[in-house]
Amino acid sequence: MKLIDKIESITKPFDNAVITIGNFDGVHIGHQALFHEVIEKADAINGTSVAITFHPHPIRVLKQNGHPPLITVHEQKAELIEKTGIDVLICVPFTLDFASIPARDFVRDFLVKKIGMKAIVIGKDYTFGKNREGNLEFLKRCAKEYDFEVIVTNWIQISNNLQERISSTKIRDLVTDGKVAEAQQLLGRYYQVRGTVMTGRNRGGRLLGFPTANIKLQDELCPKTGVYAVTVECMESRFKGVANIGYSPTFEDNIFTVEVHILDFNENIYGRNIKVNFINRIRDELKFSDIDELSEQIKKDIDMARRILSL
Repeated sequence: MKLIDKIESITKPFDNAVITIGNFDGVHIGHQALFHEVIEKADAINGTSVAITFHPHPIRVLKQNGHPPLITVHEQKAELIEKTGIDVLICVPFTLDFASIPARDFVRDFLVKKIGMKAIVIGKDYTFGKNREGNLEFLKRCAKEYDFEVIVTNWIQISNNLQERISSTKIRDLVTDGKVAEAQQLLGRYYQVRGTVMTGRNRGGRLLGFPTANIKLQDELCPKTGVYAVTVECMESRFKGVANIGYSPTFEDNIFTVEVHILDFNENIYGRNIKVNFINRIRDELKFSDIDELSEQIKKDIDMARRILSL
């Protein structure tokens, strides 16, 4: 996949470009279906499949104090889109100036002239351009004028609820509620956070007998506080583990942490970047009467995680 993060670097239109546009936060099953339709159409006309997204997320520019946390950080989003087989990913730098471009100018000057769009694949509720003036009917009018095809895809429904479609908002709600196993069904993969292993409070191994990797998250959505069975990608390998998210109420220091105990692992990974995949939630975060009681519970959590991860 060719990754383009500067519009100026596009020096000529792509051959018979078939495009889709969106934020694609999460790159969930619905997004994946959209990309596959783009690829199929591009193959049919001997063209180029193109996904166009924005960085930073438009809401973070337009509503600087009210934006939701990201399901996928920019780096992971690009990786996931590449896995779908898309030929080109264009990450448009989103600014207030860009947001003020009228929809017609965006279609004519950017999509048609610069990208070479011959077809666009969108959901029926997609809008774009200044004041969201670009919608499905607008695109159909432009298609006649600028000679491109508009392909409208159906929403992917949540299997047990035909009235509700898969969406980034739904996934965000599930993760926030700790329902990571349900989120996995909509994402098509386990929910993942990434971060750098940093020095913690030095009590996991010293006091409890279970050393933990303390993670400094980037900018992504963090699951609900509690204990989770996880897998950890580190040092080009994958390990089983138990993650604790929360404030460690037994110690009463009220410091929020994301800590992972990697099972059967004894390497120094301070400063390394790791990826944590959330498989299932084990329990709420609890306050224990003393360190011994907490340590006993951690043993039970590890046993439960081993059972979950062996399924």
